[in-house]
Amino acid sequence: MKELSQIRTEIDQIDSELTELFKRRMDCSKAVAEYKKANGIPILNAAREEEVLDSVEQKGGEYGKYARELFAKIMELSRALQEEMI
Repeated sequence: MKELSQIRTEIDQIDSELTELFKRRMDCSKAVAEYKKANGIPILNAAREEEVLDSVEQKGGEYGKYARELFAKIMELSRALQEEMI
């Protein structure tokens, strides 16, 4: 069994990686907002979000429902950023 300090070190590393991925995703959200603004497309695409959430839940295996909640929040934050931009 790993020591708690080892597990926490691993979590810290994963959190750093997740933060960088989150920043990349939000950069993409900015690009999406620019495209939507230029083309008069609404911010919310409920069908697309549901498709993504279903996929994430399936890929999440035993953690599927938690993955779905996480991605629902990420998409909420992406929409908030887009609304600020538009």
